[in-house]
Amino acid sequence: MFIYAMFQQYFPYELRGHAHKYTQKLVTYFYPYIQITFHELTGEKLKRSDAYFAIQNYLADHTTATAKRLKADVVKGSKSLVLTMDDHEQVMEEFQGIKIWWSSNKNTPKRPSFSFYPKTEERRYYTLTFHKRYRDVITKSYIDKVLKEGKAIAVRNRERKLYTNNPSDSWYEYQSTKWSHVQFEHPANFETLAMAENEKEAIKNDLIKFSKGKEYYTKIGKPWKRGYLLYGPPGTGKSTMIAAMANLLDYDIYDLELTTVKDNSELRKLLIETTSKSIIIIEDIDCSIDLTGQRRKEKKYESSSSSSDEESSSSSEEDDKKKDPVEKKKDEEEKKSKKGSKVTLSGLLNFIDGIWSACGGERIIVFTTNFVDKLDPALIRRGRMDRHIEMSYCCFEAFKLLARNYLDLEGHELFDRIELLLGEKEITPADVAECLMPKSEREGVESCLRELVKVLEKLKKKKQGKKKAEEEDEVNGEENGDGASGESSSESGESSSEDDEVAGKGRKRNGKR
Repeated sequence: MFIYAMFQQYFPYELRGHAHKYTQKLVTYFYPYIQITFHELTGEKLKRSDAYFAIQNYLADHTTATAKRLKADVVKGSKSLVLTMDDHEQVMEEFQGIKIWWSSNKNTPKRPSFSFYPKTEERRYYTLTFHKRYRDVITKSYIDKVLKEGKAIAVRNRERKLYTNNPSDSWYEYQSTKWSHVQFEHPANFETLAMAENEKEAIKNDLIKFSKGKEYYTKIGKPWKRGYLLYGPPGTGKSTMIAAMANLLDYDIYDLELTTVKDNSELRKLLIETTSKSIIIIEDIDCSIDLTGQRRKEKKYESSSSSSDEESSSSSEEDDKKKDPVEKKKDEEEKKSKKGSKVTLSGLLNFIDGIWSACGGERIIVFTTNFVDKLDPALIRRGRMDRHIEMSYCCFEAFKLLARNYLDLEGHELFDRIELLLGEKEITPADVAECLMPKSEREGVESCLRELVKVLEKLKKKKQGKKKAEEEDEVNGEENGDGASGESSSESGESSSEDDEVAGKGRKRNGKR
């Protein structure tokens, strides 16, 4: 210790460097083991290393049973408490009969650093030690295995998130991101989804096949993505279907709001920031921005009606004066939202199916709409929206599932009546679920079912009354048409006789002349 202290204090820096260098060579000549170091922070900006994070997950899952000193922590983005090796702890593992040692270490810099972006001063790292005769096995097989398993463990233990895109004005602020997120905790699943059983099974099989198809998509030369179009009336379960898909595959959800995206370039930047194992959704795409392929028609209409617009400008100004200030402000906001986004149909098509869509992998893109006929055919063709799923009105099979979920009911004497009414009148699963949900402690199965029957019968009477009114209008229209034709014939007869009288008087006058 005395000699080492004298060496460190009085030997010149250049001589100490050479002494360390040759001493290390001498040690490695007799020392038969190789060490590989994986640092937590790498690069100029000291970002956290993906390899370090994967190794941490792997060791937490495989070696915590043998380690004597553990460190417990709640890691951000993880579901549960994570146990990892404490600092300066070492564990041993065997791989194909080879003994391997992992050790956790840290360094604390002696000189303090000053920065506008404060970070921890400690520098942690893992050290992998093995015999030099097994270099090829460890570097080519073992390390790859550790990294793959560590990433898989991170995906399995992570908290799934629901993202929404931020306005581009706030992208470049300090510590700002393009996406904001909350924890995704939606409880929907395919077992509780009100839908025909065979359709649900077909969708589940398609999703599972996609999630396991990395090699297949590579073989056929396509990006590892798939598109789903969900269409149907409001209240048929389109959003619930998306949540069930995410829970089945354990994916994150990115809810893309197109009205806040200024142009196609921003759309591509948002795509780059999404991760794999995610679902990108655009809900009510027919209402988001004008992507329905009707722009040319609107432009023609605008050019043809420009003259009429000039004539009616004075009257519109008068109408604007009559409007309340609140209505004026609402109209101005609607106009700004329509003019604010310059995302084009071609930009969205490139987002779905272009070169940029291959960035990352294992992504699902979902569009929802209430009016599928409004969408441009190029937007929803096969290859972009690969599977079209119609979310229709409630059938009797879906009703039985809702009755089992909401009332724990497998059968009842009113089921036959409800089946008959469901065949005669269309009602959404959301309306059926509202009827089946007890509103108080006193309400039971009987009252909920009778409430549903009452609603269905009311809808049936309303439909019959509407049909009867339409028939009466048709009959009245036919009668009015016959009367009008008779009156017109009599009028034509009277007019013809009057014409004859006028013509006769004219002839008499001509004869007198």
